Amino acid sequence: MSKNSSNTAAVPEAKGALDRFKFEVANELGVPLSDGYNGNLTSKQNGSVGGYMVKKMIEAQERQMSGGQGTSSGMSGTSGQM
Repeated sequence: MSKNSSNTAAVPEAKGALDRFKFEVANELGVPLSDGYNGNLTSKQNGSVGGYMVKKMIEAQERQMSGGQGTSSGMSGTSGQM
């Protein structure tokens, strides 16, 4: 049986930026995310980080598509391109 994982980056070079973004979002939401094992966090905590990341990425993409030049809080260092 082959293992198909959907938990891989579409652009492997973006992994570092995505990790920084994840910790930035977790900090913003008050989720005590640590480097390494985070099994002590609830599904709700982990889901809030992932959900907020997606929300911010969609906002940045919409802004880019509309030609807007506004900055996105929570996405510093990523140039809004994910």
